[in-house]
Amino acid sequence: MSLHEIEDLVADSIRILDVHSKSDDPRVRDWFTVLYRFQGEYDCSFTHFRVMEILLRRGYTYRFPVDRHPDYAQRSEYFDALDEFTGLRTFDEEAPDFDGYDSWLEDGYVEPPFLYCDAGTALWQRMTTAGELRGPDTAPPRPTRLIDVVREIATAAEKEGDHELIGLWYAFGCETLVGGPAGCPFDVDELAEMSAVRDVRAVVRRTGSLAIAQRSSYAVPVEFADHHELEAWWWEL
Repeated sequence: MSLHEIEDLVADSIRILDVHSKSDDPRVRDWFTVLYRFQGEYDCSFTHFRVMEILLRRGYTYRFPVDRHPDYAQRSEYFDALDEFTGLRTFDEEAPDFDGYDSWLEDGYVEPPFLYCDAGTALWQRMTTAGELRGPDTAPPRPTRLIDVVREIATAAEKEGDHELIGLWYAFGCETLVGGPAGCPFDVDELAEMSAVRDVRAVVRRTGSLAIAQRSSYAVPVEFADHHELEAWWWEL
């Protein structure tokens, strides 16, 4: 897959989770947080506006008039002059603690005439403190594992008959879906006992999506995996 396909994968997953989840299910917001964190690990574009109405409805993203920004009174000329999409966080590349641009959404963003912020960011916290957000909207996203989100996606995709979506997620393997930057910390027996892993593998078996997974450019050959035994087990359904 190209990086555009990573973007498509996340957007399609958001759409299918929205369709197959109850309108008041608070977990959906947590799932979106995980999906955008996953996308952020790749050199992808900013894609929120592909599914913005879903993000707003599910309480992952919040939209306000620009003049509701906490700093508007002090910086009205700056905000009033914004006439195109703008991320509001600024960076000092010469600062000793500069560590890149990964946090560029933390202070929100403007797509005139609106101000946006995502749940859990610094601007979201400021808007919460200022009373612009209330009730469940003031709760931060809860920690959620990627494999748990993929289980929900696979379950919904099976209902839709979307075997492609199931296979593309399964292709990332256990080190990505269950592990993290340091790899998968579990052995085969531990993986086999995880309900989310069992459920995802069962969906892949029922739908015959393994062949789709194997064709993905993100499917790491077993011989190149950090943990051969784990990945060999992953591909033996």
